[in-house]
Amino acid sequence: MGTIVSFHAHPDDESITTAGTLAKAAKAGHRVVLVFATRGELGEPVPGVLAEGEQLAVRRSAECFESAKVLGAARVEFLGYVDSGMMGEPTNDAPYCFWQAGVEHAARRLAVILDEEEPDVLTTYDDNGSYGHPDHIQVHRVGKRAAELAGVPVVAQNTINRDWLLRGMRGLQAAGEIPEGWDAPDDTIPPPTFGKPEAEITHRVEAVDFAEQKRASMRVHASQMSPEHFMLAMPDPIFAMGFGTEFYIVTDPPSPAAAPEIFADLFLPMHP
Repeated sequence: MGTIVSFHAHPDDESITTAGTLAKAAKAGHRVVLVFATRGELGEPVPGVLAEGEQLAVRRSAECFESAKVLGAARVEFLGYVDSGMMGEPTNDAPYCFWQAGVEHAARRLAVILDEEEPDVLTTYDDNGSYGHPDHIQVHRVGKRAAELAGVPVVAQNTINRDWLLRGMRGLQAAGEIPEGWDAPDDTIPPPTFGKPEAEITHRVEAVDFAEQKRASMRVHASQMSPEHFMLAMPDPIFAMGFGTEFYIVTDPPSPAAAPEIFADLFLPMHP
């Protein structure tokens, strides 16, 4: 049995980005641990979903534990920082937001958990946080340093495969199945700051068999995703195609002989 710690900025990030990887790991008997930097205080709740007086941060924290049950995660932890909001908003300057946290200090908080769990793999995000969110960028920075402090063998940076996404969108366009409200794909859709080119991506996790488990994890984040949310409303084949493979950048992959079993089991080279 190996251990994978998956580090995220906000509740529901684990569902969208790494749920297939985590569900597949848990099914194979590996230990899965979720760590969140914030409780997503600045998320926009689905209208009418919160009870009178219910705090969004409390609700979203509870949703993390429900998601963990769906995915088979054994532990959920929060580092205790405050949601920073989108890049360029005044909330980025709040003194206790994650964006303002000292990387070394935050990394020591995460490293305590890593020391306890002794994971074989830590998942973070790429250096632009997949799409430029300050808290996601900070997850990359803090996760990288915490892994150094705790001696984690493999850091897998989750990312969006821009080329894969563009191919999929063009396929939908050719079939006349572009969802309502979407723009036709071109060189700026998705934008150049969204994800990474396929040539920069080193590994993938094939998790099509866990697509429905991934979507079930999304559903429990009901404060953020209504049943009409485009990701939840997708036909099953389109969801499996778009979300059934998860992509990672591993800058220093171990040799096959030295690779932890969980890494060898889950992470397939993109460019063999």
